[in-house]
Amino acid sequence: MRQRRRAGALIGSLLFLALAPGTVAGLIPYWLTGWRRGGPFPGTSVLRVVGASLVLAGVASLLDSFARFVFEGRGTPAPVAPPAHLVVSGPYRHVRNPMYVAILAIVVGQGLLLGSGALLGYAALLWPLFHLFVVLYEEPRLGRRFGASYQVYCRNVGRWWPRARPWKG
Repeated sequence: MRQRRRAGALIGSLLFLALAPGTVAGLIPYWLTGWRRGGPFPGTSVLRVVGASLVLAGVASLLDSFARFVFEGRGTPAPVAPPAHLVVSGPYRHVRNPMYVAILAIVVGQGLLLGSGALLGYAALLWPLFHLFVVLYEEPRLGRRFGASYQVYCRNVGRWWPRARPWKG
């Protein structure tokens, strides 16, 4: 039974990964740019290296976060099948919302890599939308679901700005 739940969480997470972050950080940037390089920004070669680094770091962090929801949280990041356990390991020891930070890193990275002002503008639109969703929906829901342990976590780990040293709560 436990294997069946884990398999369901894995399948659900993969579907949600393709649907939500895949659309926000993949499909929409493709629609905006065709993934073709735009006009050069000042310092283009350095910005392209920074952009590629942000994309790689963002993808790695996003995949790690999804895996933690499946294997530690025993659920998915999707609101319809939330984790049974609060996930506070890996990147969650540094920042409360590593998936959103990763998606923003991927989009900003693509903007720098491709020299796309449209993608940078899109990232600037995404951040306040993510913030509102987290503050108005996710945090109240997590507070009700995980109670005091979530409140302690919130007091010790920032919503958006990562801690230099991991929290060991």
